[in-house]
Amino acid sequence: MTAPTTERITDHLAAEDIALQGVLEALADPVRRSIVRQLADSERTIACGTFDINVTRSTSTHHFKVLRRAGILRQQYEGTVKTNSLRRADLDRAFPGLLDAIIEAARREAKQ
Repeated sequence: MTAPTTERITDHLAAEDIALQGVLEALADPVRRSIVRQLADSERTIACGTFDINVTRSTSTHHFKVLRRAGILRQQYEGTVKTNSLRRADLDRAFPGLLDAIIEAARREAKQ
């Protein structure tokens, strides 16, 4: 198995630069909340193309970019596959309880 690398993805925010405004704006979109929910419900990283979202590839790329630039997820390559993970520790440190509240709301949305 190839070791994960972020060297090709250079726009991750430093933990101290994650801003509440950016996080809230990124999570205003239901597709992005769905991505966050799916990551939270997974015990491992998830490849971009395997999320259950009903958008085109270019639109999904945009959504992942918004989440990455807001500091909500970390993307890395494992070989040629781009995988995603939540930056839970960084977000919980910056905004205690916010991510859990968003995830729970997204779970309720998914059931509707």
